Amino acid sequence: MTLAPAPPPDTGTAALARARFTELLHLEKLRPASLAEIDAAAALQHRVDRKYLIHASAAARLISQLSGTHHVLDIRGRRTTAYRSTYFDTPHLAAWRAHAQGRRRRWKVRTRLYAEDRLCRMEVKTKDGRGATVKHAHIVDADTYGRLEPGTEAAAFVNGMLSGSGIDVTAADLAPSGEVCYVRAALACLDAGTRVTVDGALACHRDGHTAALDPGYVLVETKGAARLALADRHLLALGARPVSISKYIVGLSLLVPGLPDNDVRRLARTRFRTGPHTETLPTARIGRNTPA
Repeated sequence: MTLAPAPPPDTGTAALARARFTELLHLEKLRPASLAEIDAAAALQHRVDRKYLIHASAAARLISQLSGTHHVLDIRGRRTTAYRSTYFDTPHLAAWRAHAQGRRRRWKVRTRLYAEDRLCRMEVKTKDGRGATVKHAHIVDADTYGRLEPGTEAAAFVNGMLSGSGIDVTAADLAPSGEVCYVRAALACLDAGTRVTVDGALACHRDGHTAALDPGYVLVETKGAARLALADRHLLALGARPVSISKYIVGLSLLVPGLPDNDVRRLARTRFRTGPHTETLPTARIGRNTPA
């Protein structure tokens, strides 16, 4: 993964949110690592993911406990990154339904923008026969964020990844269905080859509305092998328990009328709040899909 030239200094609300997030989690306690170092030790495109929805104070304790074994991704002195992910789905939200119903052949297609670095990727995530997550990524121009156009390399990439996983969907069947935004800190144990991400300021946007996570909570995700990693053991000792949750699934569960009730929605209602979304985004076309 190659980073674009450094963007101009960010002095707006995004910088303020990042500074608060960094201070809240005490990321200064961790040793820094470059993107190349983390990718070399823990790229983890084929992995087992475990997610924990916990209070930010518990996340700060976790980071303190990991300070002796884990490094934090540091890019030019910045220890968090603002993520924007536009998800693509069929008119009847086939990807959402496959996840909500726990089907074996689950998939997601999204374009992800690492906002400060102007790095953009088209990504396809699937599950293998053992339930592990398999992620494939293709670098695209940042100006194409939020779009999946016929005849492009990105569309060919999506078609190849879905077909190779036995999923009978093509890029031509897909349109933007929701945007998920958050601030992330990425940790890695370079010796064990495992990763931990901590996401805050999490929100999903669709049709002019937003579903946002309670600002006092964060989503922690461990990424590694089937065996529990050190971070998982610390989380369990803190009283956290893994939850089956997806940012995209949560967001649409709360924002799309008429979708069937599910365990994710019941969980989301305790920690997420919905309301109008006033920011003008380049993905304004999101929401043209409607469920059956």
